[in-house]
Amino acid sequence: MSRDKIFHRGLRVALVCTALLPVATMAETAPLASIMKDRQRPAKPGMMPNKAMLQRIPVEQGYPQATPHTGDAHDPDEAYTSIWTRADARQIKAMSNPNVTTGANSLPAALTMPAIPSNFPATNGYVWVWDTWPLTDYNGNQYTYNGWDVIFALTARRDAGYTFDDRHVHARIGFFYRPHKTPRGGRPANGGWTYGGNVFPDGQSAEVYSKQNTPFTQQAEWSGSTRIEGKGKNGIKIFYTDLAFNRTDSGDNITAPVATITLAIGSIHADYTHVWFGTFNPHTPLLVPDGKYYQTGQQNEYYSFRDPAPFTDPAHPGETYMVFEGNSAGVRGETPCNASDLGYAANDPYGETVDQVNGSGAIFQRANIGLAVATNADLTAWKFLPPLISANCVNDQTERPQMHIQHGKYYLMTISHRTTFAAGIDGPDGEYAFYGKGIRSDWVPLNNNSGLMLGNPTDLNVAAGTDFSPNPEQNPNAFQSYSHYFMPNGKVTSFIDTVGTRRGGDEAPTVQISLSGPNSSLNYAFGSYGLGGYGEIVPNKLNIDKQDFIADVAYGEEHPYHYAGEPVIKGLSVKSDTSTDAALKNDIAARADAYLNGDLTN
Repeated sequence: MSRDKIFHRGLRVALVCTALLPVATMAETAPLASIMKDRQRPAKPGMMPNKAMLQRIPVEQGYPQATPHTGDAHDPDEAYTSIWTRADARQIKAMSNPNVTTGANSLPAALTMPAIPSNFPATNGYVWVWDTWPLTDYNGNQYTYNGWDVIFALTARRDAGYTFDDRHVHARIGFFYRPHKTPRGGRPANGGWTYGGNVFPDGQSAEVYSKQNTPFTQQAEWSGSTRIEGKGKNGIKIFYTDLAFNRTDSGDNITAPVATITLAIGSIHADYTHVWFGTFNPHTPLLVPDGKYYQTGQQNEYYSFRDPAPFTDPAHPGETYMVFEGNSAGVRGETPCNASDLGYAANDPYGETVDQVNGSGAIFQRANIGLAVATNADLTAWKFLPPLISANCVNDQTERPQMHIQHGKYYLMTISHRTTFAAGIDGPDGEYAFYGKGIRSDWVPLNNNSGLMLGNPTDLNVAAGTDFSPNPEQNPNAFQSYSHYFMPNGKVTSFIDTVGTRRGGDEAPTVQISLSGPNSSLNYAFGSYGLGGYGEIVPNKLNIDKQDFIADVAYGEEHPYHYAGEPVIKGLSVKSDTSTDAALKNDIAARADAYLNGDLTN
């Protein structure tokens, strides 16, 4: 996601070029904080705060020691939250080369995504595509379904009269599919994905708010995850963020937007020609922020609460957990930073004081990664647990978190923007990650304790600008991709935002990352100098559901699917037994055997 009031993913509430800000004394803190609050208010929907574009960022004279972290595990229910400190995050800039040619990449090559060419192919001509996720189980394995690769993505129509940056209040969860058997060399340049339309019927997700009598002028579906209920089955659960916006015609909030983590239970279907879904009903609201651990709209109308990703942990059998993006509870602009948020060693010559940080405006950045646990077997009831990580006074957005468990090692991954870092902190748009020994750990930020795992090519000596108006002195690929999703075998997918002056809304090339304890590196031998195919999202597991496939093929033969271009016809409803003709059933079953027993290997 990206820019707009409150939830919009690019909410720019950070002043990146903070080296030029005055250092506040204790007496100056309150008035300066008030000024900073005004300067950081979003200007219009889809826009960053209005502020002067600084060009060169002064080189720092030195960098602090990172905060020590052990990675040791704690009980998931324990009231313990690890901290991504300012001392940690300043290691990103410490790794940056201050002497590169203006507009080059100042970040280490091993942590930088290669430049995406400006002639990238469009994924689909009818809709923009951004946050993307595959069909998975609760362990992160990705599945085909009866011979089809399937992905889900936030989508919005390209021809509806709004801009790419205003797409968020119009976002719908769409889906795409392609034959699993197609070899990589036989796919079109854009990955060969066919757009299947919206997953949910029009108005269905809005019923969550209609039933609650919540006023809204616009309603949207934001990202989450889709879980298959088991091999040989067609049941799926979609966990997503349901949004209600109540705004004036000029885009100002009448009341704070409402975000609800929601569950829709349905089914997936496929025949020889296409993929579709059964009815998702009802949509069950699971969580809204509590104001104790997670900031509410009353505490901050620009709060973050979204991106549910449920998972299981071998160390806690029988439990299902969920990570999500949140903001730490507290009134915006009135909750100061403390020494723990800073994390400096005593007498560190390059540390900051609490008064300096609070006076800089960093109090407006209060990101965290939240945790919840299911309280029933069908995952329709959940309770909050304390956040896994806080980034108070470091960043305002820790989006689309994922828990990746690999050989007893735990990696907590998230994405963030350069322009959501707090005053005095700098880092590229990209993916950030932490290493630990359990799902609640004293998380060690990856790579020199910085947290950076994969950044866009960026010159941290030059201001960012914005993705819709890049700084002409900045690297032209600084906003090239966003919303990274970590997949099996270390592959990472994302979407294209801006390359040079060309806007995206398309699937980006896949890259591959190697993990080794608290370190990672990009595999430049993968694909073409590190860049794989566009939308190269390949399942590592097969789900063959023969009984439902036979019924789906029979239904498809009785109700032919006519694909006449964009937009795609609405999804079909499915009968479990559509024919009483035994000969027809036997014929379909024989053809299904041949199809499903074919070469479905990766």
